[in-house]
Amino acid sequence: MNIISWNVNGLRAAVRKGFLDYVQSEDPDIICVQEIKLQEGQIDLPLNQYHIYWNYAERKGYSGTAIFTKQQPIRSFHGDFHPAANSEGRVLGVEFQHFYLVNVYTPNSKRSLERLSERLEWEDQFFDYVKTLEDEKPVIICGDLNVAHQSIDVKNDKSNVGNSGFTDEEREKMTRLLNHGFIDVLRYVYPDRDDLFTWWSYMKTVRERNIGWRIDYFLISKPLLNKLEHFQVDSHIYGSDHCPIQMTIDL
Repeated sequence: MNIISWNVNGLRAAVRKGFLDYVQSEDPDIICVQEIKLQEGQIDLPLNQYHIYWNYAERKGYSGTAIFTKQQPIRSFHGDFHPAANSEGRVLGVEFQHFYLVNVYTPNSKRSLERLSERLEWEDQFFDYVKTLEDEKPVIICGDLNVAHQSIDVKNDKSNVGNSGFTDEEREKMTRLLNHGFIDVLRYVYPDRDDLFTWWSYMKTVRERNIGWRIDYFLISKPLLNKLEHFQVDSHIYGSDHCPIQMTIDL
């Protein structure tokens, strides 16, 4: 099973920039997208081979998540552990026979850290939520988690310490997830690579020089580790300030 995760920074814009060509070339079993920035009825996607699920934000042109899956799941769910999970469309999950897949767009703590306290509250409630799911069956978490966990996940780490997405508090919440038993797939496959980023500023030549951050993840429950087959970062794919990441797992 091949799963792609991509913060598209506006699905309609991404479609204009080649999203469907990328999907056609990769032919994934599941596509998880974040920051769709649209509401119901605002896009018509020619993805007839996929079952399509949405979690729209209440605010127009903001946030939101979607999952496109060839195999029909047992059910889809939005997660009700935090107000932003639904009002901002930040969590969308599907249940299959042997696992849960949770697509998440974690709130940004903002440049001035004005949303940091809410972000940390989110992290605590999200942690409890996925632990509850994991009590039933293994969990795959994917999406834009808005945190660079280690120094090698930021090109200019020293100058970014304490900035949004690289505060001690946010990084500690990711450490807690991993200590609980979730596996950071990229770091499992590439433990020492310091050039694998998934987000770049739109400032001129930043992406060309690979001055980026790794804030998009696949995290998997430990029982799924022996089923992992492949992982890659598609940094050559444009269309957003993030690039897609994809994982192949024998499920």
